[in-house]
Amino acid sequence: MLKDYDADLIDRGVYAAESSLPQQLAAWAGHTDEKSDVAESLAKVIRSLSKAAPLSHPFRALSVGSSQEPLFQTLEGAFRGGLYLLDIDETALASVDRRVERQRLKGVHTVLGDYTRAFASTADARHTLDAKLGGRPFELITLHHALYYSDKATWRALIESLYQGVLGPLGAIHVALMSARPREGTTTWLYNHFAEKFFGQRNDQDLLTFKGELEANPNLACAQLVARTSEVEFFIDDFELFMAVIWMIMLYPHVHDYTLEQKREITSFLLENFWRPGKPLKQDQYYLAIYKGVPPSALV
Repeated sequence: MLKDYDADLIDRGVYAAESSLPQQLAAWAGHTDEKSDVAESLAKVIRSLSKAAPLSHPFRALSVGSSQEPLFQTLEGAFRGGLYLLDIDETALASVDRRVERQRLKGVHTVLGDYTRAFASTADARHTLDAKLGGRPFELITLHHALYYSDKATWRALIESLYQGVLGPLGAIHVALMSARPREGTTTWLYNHFAEKFFGQRNDQDLLTFKGELEANPNLACAQLVARTSEVEFFIDDFELFMAVIWMIMLYPHVHDYTLEQKREITSFLLENFWRPGKPLKQDQYYLAIYKGVPPSALV
């Protein structure tokens, strides 16, 4: 039988499933080294672009599925030619708009939209560029943990559309995604454990395998592809905030709509196996940079 204290924690953990994505992202960003890890990988891409272009060249960046954009300051400072943030979450974009107004930032633009539709084909991508993104190609396009919300079968068309219809003659697409390989104690292992049990699904979104597919793609024959991996950790001593992040990892409710009993089982498992013993949840990170018009000698 559960103790009253345990029952209260489980109730709070289940309740945390209803937290907003911006709240979940803020808890994750504030209690993990993941954002600095993404920033390190992104900085290498920016350095490579800078080596391949004149210093006077005004870089433009597009962040796809950016939400509140944890790397906002890095992108805003480095891409003064214009920074566009496209997202489906109105609340997150409204938060960015308030920040832009408060800090009097002139080159930052928020765009409400579903990237799976906006860039479904090269023609769609070019229309979106002209109608919503200022009409000029970008030197950088980021897809930071955005691909979770699209089927892997659509990734090839998405990358082709961005590469051919939105990216400039000199540019890069930078993708960040958690590993699809379920090492024990990682976010992927946790997701697979319950998604397979309740829905018969596993994470098949393997960025390294996808790199091989892109290298064989004739439409990207001139692209330079660079991949790297790393490990980050997450833990927070507030159980409700801890579980808020877990529900984001479990793709609730956008992909999986867990029942109340399933939520309670997941919450109990995290309480006993991670939070109570103070064991951090690990995440294996995969990064992929797809360069266009950048010579191999400029790659960092």
